[in-house]
Amino acid sequence: MDHLLVLVRHGQSEWNLKNLFTGWKDPDLTEQGVAEAHAAGRKLKEMGLHFDVAYTSALTRAQHTCSIILGEIGQPELPVIEDQALNERDYGDLTGLNKDDARARFGEEQVHVWRRSFDVPPPGGESLKDTAERVLPYFEAHILPRVRHGERVLIAAHGNSLRALIMALEGLTPEQILARELGTGVPIVYQLDSEGGIVSKQDLAG
Repeated sequence: MDHLLVLVRHGQSEWNLKNLFTGWKDPDLTEQGVAEAHAAGRKLKEMGLHFDVAYTSALTRAQHTCSIILGEIGQPELPVIEDQALNERDYGDLTGLNKDDARARFGEEQVHVWRRSFDVPPPGGESLKDTAERVLPYFEAHILPRVRHGERVLIAAHGNSLRALIMALEGLTPEQILARELGTGVPIVYQLDSEGGIVSKQDLAG
């Protein structure tokens, strides 16, 4: 299967487990997160998928997920390109706060706006619009051309950096992408055409 693009959100992290805003902080995977990454790799192996290159962020939880998946599919030596352009959204002043504590401190409605609006950033942080404005130029310059030329590419990244990619790939509105939940360690398999349009999509949840 050529013109292949597989997106995987990292497995559960230590801060996901603690219900903390994580952003650019660098916790590793939990035991469950490691298990999710292994399961993702096994699903891709069952499909017979191999890759020409992998991309991930500058953060440990995504890098660890990528490494586990490549081990499962028998490609532990595959070239992996790490770049902070694929990092999670920066939550600014919310980073490190428990989400319930943040609601108590700033008000439930305000925290909901910061988390679920497209273009309203938390103090000192990024909105999803801001995140897309760093993710998409990198994707369009470095990753999409390789897929369009027939290569098979794996991206292991984060909920919001992947939302930015999915929004562009699938032509979704801000409202549609904000409603899209991405499970930890769940691969989404796209086959694209030479123009970058979607030929097929498989969400490997479950």
